[in-house]
Amino acid sequence: MKLLTALALTLLLVPWAVAQHNTFTLDSDSSSVRMTLNTTREVVNGTFRVQACSIEFEPNSSAMSGAVTVLAGSGKTGNDTRDKKMTKSILQAGQYTTVSFAPKAYSGTIPQYASSTIEVTGTFTLLDKPHDMTIPMQIVVDRSKATAKAHFVVPYVQWGLKNPSFLFWKAENDVVIDLSLVGQISYATTH
Repeated sequence: MKLLTALALTLLLVPWAVAQHNTFTLDSDSSSVRMTLNTTREVVNGTFRVQACSIEFEPNSSAMSGAVTVLAGSGKTGNDTRDKKMTKSILQAGQYTTVSFAPKAYSGTIPQYASSTIEVTGTFTLLDKPHDMTIPMQIVVDRSKATAKAHFVVPYVQWGLKNPSFLFWKAENDVVIDLSLVGQISYATTH
């Protein structure tokens, strides 16, 4: 019985131990980017469409590469006038069509069958300007299925975007982002 248990564990764990350049590929229909902007009159909630995401990572090192790309003009808050202003004047989507995060490294463990919290360090690009950022992420992996969730703040005014305030309606200078990425992990093994 002990031999069978040891053999089963070996068969399950060996592919993970030798895996390199594993790739997380996004299911854009199941993924979302949500924003929350506090103002003096209301809390503005909105969503953006994740255009693409492919992240490579190595379980035996902290290396990570790839990008999460969001369509800048896809923002929806439930108010067409506000959405047009956000798209045209604030995010300048006619000139800067995407917002992206390109991870470079992570700390923590990405398990093959469990959940964990990692910190991902990379470059957040907004209005074509790069900003270094570390984002804590909750990861849930079940073999090839994976979900990554993050909650973080973007200091959009500090990073060069206009504050949408006018008259008595004042908006904060930071926006809260809730990211939910759902997709598949493919494990590349060395021989």
